[in-house]
Amino acid sequence: MKIRTVAEAAGVSVTTVSLVLNNVASARVGAETRRRVHEAAERLGYVPNEVARQLRAQRTNTLGLLGDEVTTTPFAGRMVLGAQEAASKHGWLLMLLNTGLDPELERKEISALLQSRVDGVLYTTMYHRVVRVPDQLRTVPTVVLDAEDDSADLPSVVPDEEGGAYLATKELLDHGHRRIGFVNSNLDIPATSGRLAGYQKALREAEVSFDPRLVVSAHPVSREGYAAASELLSRRERPSALFCFNDRVAMGAYQAASALGLRIPADLSVVGFDDQEEISEGLLPGLTTVALPHYAMGAWAVDALIARILDPNTPVERAILPCPLVRRESVGPPTL
Repeated sequence: MKIRTVAEAAGVSVTTVSLVLNNVASARVGAETRRRVHEAAERLGYVPNEVARQLRAQRTNTLGLLGDEVTTTPFAGRMVLGAQEAASKHGWLLMLLNTGLDPELERKEISALLQSRVDGVLYTTMYHRVVRVPDQLRTVPTVVLDAEDDSADLPSVVPDEEGGAYLATKELLDHGHRRIGFVNSNLDIPATSGRLAGYQKALREAEVSFDPRLVVSAHPVSREGYAAASELLSRRERPSALFCFNDRVAMGAYQAASALGLRIPADLSVVGFDDQEEISEGLLPGLTTVALPHYAMGAWAVDALIARILDPNTPVERAILPCPLVRRESVGPPTL
């Protein structure tokens, strides 16, 4: 977009737009004209070339973290903590903004970050998904955190969904389970396909035939997990263990087992995913689960972003970080 477009929208000259957007203190431009110029530039998503040049030449040592719901929910707090502590180690500051999934608010917040002259932005999502990064962010170094950029030309970091599911299933196999149910998500997101692939890979390596009848899909919340687990556990040939898409689904599985008179882990072993500590540590017995590498992803994203700010020729990397298994008391040998 050219500066002339902003000038036409505001009804002023190109020179006036340049003076206003570059904050030239000596410029004799009235308050009303300045307001029209800023509103036109914000509406059009325009950032002047001079600002871009200053961003390259005069760093503010400030980064922006723009999240959908990351900063307002308890589940990904360690991702923010990892980013903050990594920025602090570099001597940089991190500004946090939350869009609440509102596209208009997101546009305004991006404009605010750019006008604040942050050196780079972490474009962050609550869960692993594929996103279209707004064009506004193409004017500043950007790293995608807990998501994948659909254009594949920005650095990104995501959890190893397949590897984590492989570890979860292998834990059950190592305890002797062979009839392992999987309560998967019904959402079209990378975690759904990745965790199914990891489950199948572990079965294949253990020479256990994959039985699609042992896989059911549900919305990944406890109530739906309860219904899906109840359906699997009510069968005549029920599974001796369940791998659950996330810890909330696993909570539902605990409730289903209790309703059916099954003890964990004496009669049924359960493994979750995410390691949401208020769930995994709060359940009795404690839930064996797979931890999402939130802290590590936040730190990696900041390191990658600062590297690109300092050297724009740094290669684009798409990192996949491991999801470690966290053992508690919900897994035992099969009794069936």
